Amino acid sequence: MSLQQYLDTHKERFLEELLDLLRIPSVSADPAFKDDVAKTAEFVKDKLVQAGADNVEICKTKGHPIVYGEKIIDSSLPTVLVYGHYDVQPPDPLDLWESGPFDPVIKKTKLHPEGAIYARGSCDDKGQAYMHIKAFEGMLATDSLPCNIKFMIEGEEEVGSVHLGQFCEENKEKLACDVILVSDTSIIANDTPSITVGLRGLSYIEVEVTGPNRDLHSGVYGGAVANPINVLAKMIASLQDENNHITIPGFYDDVLVVSDDERKQMNKAPFSLDDYKNDLDIGDVHGEKGYTTLERTSIRPTLDCNGIWGGYIGDGAKTVLPSKAYAKISMRLVPNQSSDKITELFQKHFENTAPASVKVKVSPHHGGEAAVTPTDTPEYQAAYKAMEKTFGKAPIPARSGGSIPIVALFEKVLGVKTVLMGFGLNSDAIHSPNEHYGLFNYYKGIETIPYFFQYYRELKK
Repeated sequence: MSLQQYLDTHKERFLEELLDLLRIPSVSADPAFKDDVAKTAEFVKDKLVQAGADNVEICKTKGHPIVYGEKIIDSSLPTVLVYGHYDVQPPDPLDLWESGPFDPVIKKTKLHPEGAIYARGSCDDKGQAYMHIKAFEGMLATDSLPCNIKFMIEGEEEVGSVHLGQFCEENKEKLACDVILVSDTSIIANDTPSITVGLRGLSYIEVEVTGPNRDLHSGVYGGAVANPINVLAKMIASLQDENNHITIPGFYDDVLVVSDDERKQMNKAPFSLDDYKNDLDIGDVHGEKGYTTLERTSIRPTLDCNGIWGGYIGDGAKTVLPSKAYAKISMRLVPNQSSDKITELFQKHFENTAPASVKVKVSPHHGGEAAVTPTDTPEYQAAYKAMEKTFGKAPIPARSGGSIPIVALFEKVLGVKTVLMGFGLNSDAIHSPNEHYGLFNYYKGIETIPYFFQYYRELKK
């Protein structure tokens, strides 16, 4: 039986296994789901064993575990380390889901006529990580695995991979490889393949603003005592000017300026502003003056409030002047910007701009560095040829607006480059209600991954 015949024969089972994986609520950010995260690690371990991997183990960390497995067929051949993550974002707000976030259903849509899996983690990253396990199973079952392979699938990506660096430092020999292959990104469209060659970095922060020492009656004290919610809203608004330029002193000092020619080439990628607005149901786009939407979401840094709360938000009315207000703020960074430096600049600026009527506390959460990958390497060319083979057209190199901090980490600690060969779509609603992943994309990934291994072995000689 050929590899393609094997994949076709078992495709329904591949789907059912993924649906089972998606039913486990592996939310790494919430301690209430700790047992579910551990259960998911066991699931991944079992599937690696069943697929034929050797030395499969669940490696404990100070947080959630990492699943490791390998198949070394010949030490003289190149080794590919597959990285993925089995943890998922919290599903909130639950009332906006059309179906249960951990009760996967398949729906046909205009964009996905073959159907898409609606569930938290379907695209980010359970569905994409699981493609690699099934592609490996197929290669091994048909005696067509051309390279050595190692798997490292972690459970803390959605909370900043806080223990991955230490794990890599302590297991350099175990993780030794020639290239790292990651599917946690997207393509431009199902008829326009692309390979991600750039990622933004991240600085993620929580702020707390405190006014009076207790909640107050807004009639008795309103107008005389600072309202932390009002103050916080003004402070957040002041972080950007009328041109949506970030006002933190020194924020842009290290930003890598992209050449006019590269910007011109970037904007040749297929993109319809009308379709973009219609998909999001917005009247117009919004962002830093002087840049296109494609540029704003890839080569320019940003600052966004991801959540804000305080005071009374229950049913009915309660005329309270709250004691505290909170917000979570993230900044996407570009090459040459240091996440630690940006965090420090933010903290200094936020504290300095607070009025004397309140106290502020800035608590950094996690961060990571931006990364740009070269396109003239054997690993990139292998991904290029693999996608060209299965999609029938050459993939476009594209920069992503998202952040995968482990790319810079892997190069620093393990000394190897990463290939970002993802199969999701930007419209898959990752991190949002109704996250989904097309069946076309899932199966196309399983079909394409073996070609990467084949071409990488040929090009690595």
